[in-house]
Amino acid sequence: MTEQPGFTPDDVIRPVSRRILAAGIAGLTGATTIGALWATEPGSLPTRTQAAFAGLIVIGLTWAALAAWTLARRPLFAADRVIGAWLGIVFSTATAVFSAVVAGPLAAVPGLLLTVVALVLLLRARAWRDRLRSQI
Repeated sequence: MTEQPGFTPDDVIRPVSRRILAAGIAGLTGATTIGALWATEPGSLPTRTQAAFAGLIVIGLTWAALAAWTLARRPLFAADRVIGAWLGIVFSTATAVFSAVVAGPLAAVPGLLLTVVALVLLLRARAWRDRLRSQI
């Protein structure tokens, strides 16, 4: 351990990512909109529709919670990137699986492509976090 850290404050305490803020705002907006639609539905919705609404509300609130946590906690050492990538993997894989079950295997292709993108983002986020950790 030396007196001088191997990283600069700009590496650790960086401005909040606009992508995280956009995901949080979009998630909160989507969850609120779907919740309002569900609450004002005059009749009873089918069970699959209720499950889909509940799942989408949970996904939106999860992205909003990640954005709020990112805003409240500093420094992050790239933990927000890793968590965001994991959320992308989980949600895109779930989308692919449910699409395949409901509409057939061809409907799962977009979800699978998003899963591959999220995996690449996870690898990049872990590499960045490991780089920051090695410089401590």
